[in-house]
Amino acid sequence: MSEPTSPMLERLQEFLKASPKDSFVRYGYSMELSKLGRIDEAIASFRKLIQDDPGYVPAYMQAGSVLARSGRKEEAKEGFLKGIAAAARAGENHAYSELQGMLAELGL
Repeated sequence: MSEPTSPMLERLQEFLKASPKDSFVRYGYSMELSKLGRIDEAIASFRKLIQDDPGYVPAYMQAGSVLARSGRKEEAKEGFLKGIAAAARAGENHAYSELQGMLAELGL
């Protein structure tokens, strides 16, 4: 059985072939994997993005959200904490506050 796909995922794959280091495209690709229910692939994709571009704060938010929705709360907590640190380094106050709220919602 093949994995679910979409025209958007296929388009993003083409963009990635042309610009494999483009964080925005990689983020969109990860989001589309999540939307299609390909959770493990989405998490791996977000983690690779964060590894390659640790300042890309939205990736921490979405990776943590996917982990939390999957019941992987400890991993989500770790991701949110790293995201909070990344947002602080980048001076992204709104993202910092959002990540703190997401962390609090985990109830850990």
